[in-house]
Amino acid sequence: QVQLVESGGGSVQARGSLRLSCAASGNTNSPNHMAWFRQAPGKEREGVAAIYKSRGIIAYADSVKDRFTISQDNTKNTVYLQMNSLKPEDTAMYYCAAARSPVWLGLSSSKYNYWGQGTQVTVSS
Repeated sequence: QVQLVESGGGSVQARGSLRLSCAASGNTNSPNHMAWFRQAPGKEREGVAAIYKSRGIIAYADSVKDRFTISQDNTKNTVYLQMNSLKPEDTAMYYCAAARSPVWLGLSSSKYNYWGQGTQVTVSS
C-alpha cells in the first residue's frame, strides 16, 4: 500500500504562485508514475501533470503548459507541482495520484490506483 499526503494549497491572487507537495509513504518502491489531478465544483476530474519517474517522461494538460512544473525528489519520496501565473480558472481541489505500470499512463485518472485526500487551491481575480 502507498499513502499520499498533499500540502501547499491555499488562496492566492491571480498571477501568483503556489507549490504543492505530495509525500508518499508505505511501499514507496511500488509506484513509478506520479500525477496531479484537479477537480473544480461541478466539473469532472482533470489531469494536470504526470511523470513516469524511471523514464523521466512528463506530460502536462494544455491548460497549464508553460505555467506549471512537475518535479520529484526521490530522496524524500515527494513530488511537487510548481504553479506559476495562476488564473481564477485554476481554482480546484488538487489531488496527487500514483500507480505502477510498465507503460506510460499519461493523464488518465482511471489508471491511477493510489490517491491523496486533496488540497484546495483558490485563485482570486
